[in-house]
Amino acid sequence: MKHLLSISDLTLEEIEDILKMAGKLKEDRYRNRVSDYLRNKSLAMIFEHPSTRTRISFEVAMADLGGHALYLSWNDLQLGRGETIKDTAMVMARYVHGVVIRARKHETVEEFARYSERPVINGLSDLEHPCQVLSDLFTIGEYKGNYRDLTITWVGDGNNVCNSLVLASAIVGMKMVVSTPDNYRPREDIIKKAKEAYGGDIVVEPDPKKAVENADIIYTDVWVSMGMDNEKEDRIRNFKGYQVNQSLVDKSKDDVIVMHCLPAHRGEEITSEVLEGTHSVVLDQAENRLHVQKAILVKLMSDIEFEE
Repeated sequence: MKHLLSISDLTLEEIEDILKMAGKLKEDRYRNRVSDYLRNKSLAMIFEHPSTRTRISFEVAMADLGGHALYLSWNDLQLGRGETIKDTAMVMARYVHGVVIRARKHETVEEFARYSERPVINGLSDLEHPCQVLSDLFTIGEYKGNYRDLTITWVGDGNNVCNSLVLASAIVGMKMVVSTPDNYRPREDIIKKAKEAYGGDIVVEPDPKKAVENADIIYTDVWVSMGMDNEKEDRIRNFKGYQVNQSLVDKSKDDVIVMHCLPAHRGEEITSEVLEGTHSVVLDQAENRLHVQKAILVKLMSDIEFEE
């Protein structure tokens, strides 16, 4: 049994196995094949933050796989009244076969996993978003076919998705260029780990116009994440010049793809023209959350192995 709290919890071989499973499960769904690999199994979904894609994709994933998902907001549980994470984790393991946690603090996810006898999946924390980045890798593979000869450029806030992507790019051998204002870079310990543990090619280039010059993929995310509303005015001012617009995309390769994990604040970090343009793969990227999370669930909650 294994948890998925960070993308670095997975080896390259495990990532490739999950992506291979996702391809099989995506084809099954398109062909209306029944795949009840998690029949009679239940997944608890504990959410401190609201969600669209994470919640829907995990709930539909469990239904498609023959299982059942229970959505539990923080205040639906005794956690909201002061019960310890330890007690909740130990009791919940007696009821369900796996847990997804979407938490404000990464330490919450780690503590829950420490006391859980069932697999725990990080559905988002302030530090990482591994499920998102696995589906991003799957989408890149669909469009580009490989990773080692690619350059992905992140433009904007060095947030939790960026942290996971720094590690993921290093693990799979993809070069990553990070373009953020100085005070909004991804965590230094994450960059250090990517370089030292995986030999990652991580470049920090504050000028977004230079950063995208050789990009195969341009990726952005909101400038104001959940819980940062008090910083909104400062962030919008500080990120001026980091918008992914058509002028910026035109400075990159002709076949560049544009990614955004959504929700998007149109007119801030990305324009509607780019979000809906010919370079955008955002809808495929969002759909692939479903297929990849099904593969994660199968990997962690069943004994199924898929052959080539």
